Amino acid sequence: MKKKQLIQKLVTVGFCASIGLTTMIATGADVTEAASSDSIATAKVSAVSGQQVVNYGKNFMGVPYKFGASTSTTKVFDCSSFTKYIFKKYGVTLPRTSAAQSKVGVAVSKANLQTGDLVFFSSGSRANGKNVTHVAVYAGNGKILHTYGSPGVTISNLNSGNWKKTYLKARRVL
Repeated sequence: MKKKQLIQKLVTVGFCASIGLTTMIATGADVTEAASSDSIATAKVSAVSGQQVVNYGKNFMGVPYKFGASTSTTKVFDCSSFTKYIFKKYGVTLPRTSAAQSKVGVAVSKANLQTGDLVFFSSGSRANGKNVTHVAVYAGNGKILHTYGSPGVTISNLNSGNWKKTYLKARRVL
């Protein structure tokens, strides 16, 4: 295959991956061969940005909170069903609970948070200061996108009030 053709196919594959058209990627022998290269795998993984996940999640602003909400509905969410749902759109499968979600991906310090990172807290009636009881998505600029209590899906300030006091850790899954 000529270099120009390979570059065109790489661009097409990267574009398809970035807009979620994964079924279009492996349509020919040369594309399948190209898709197995490390450069394509890296392009596919980095094609999903944390900002895309946050922007999608913002579509659910105000959706009510319900502890133990089903993962098959968007009429109500609890914190972990919300993160599970919005990440699933981009091919990231998360466990069901915030405690289980806190064990996937790679650890990231609070100082190095990037948009799309999962952030974990010990807050609410089940909190003890050590166990994860809440998950949110870092939305950038010190903000988190999450759901809890009466506001439902909302944006809060990570660095003030309850969220500053109950912050435990963060994980990167993108």
